[in-house]
Amino acid sequence: MQFLRTAFWVVLAIIVMIFSFANWTPVTINLWGGLQLETKLALIVIVAFLAGSLPFWALHKATHWRLRRKLDTAERALAAVVPSAYAAPTAPLPRASTPAPTSAPDTPPTGSDPAQP
Repeated sequence: MQFLRTAFWVVLAIIVMIFSFANWTPVTINLWGGLQLETKLALIVIVAFLAGSLPFWALHKATHWRLRRKLDTAERALAAVVPSAYAAPTAPLPRASTPAPTSAPDTPPTGSDPAQP
């Protein structure tokens, strides 16, 4: 699994590099008060992508944290109710007695079969 994760990041880095080389043209951004910023187009696109994905990343992390807390609380509650397999052995629980099986009669009772006359 680690190999697939590494391969994904390598492919993504190669795609970003190809995109950057193809769009490495200078652009001028007009800011407030007559200020101008001259930068490369690829840098603007990458920064805009990262700024746009930041809220969703934060939402993902917050949701993951909240669900992890819920799971930890549920596991602690379950551990308090169910004895651990590694706990000190206790006396076995008594078995419930089951009635002996009764044998079925060889012939059906009379009058119970609607097919018989």
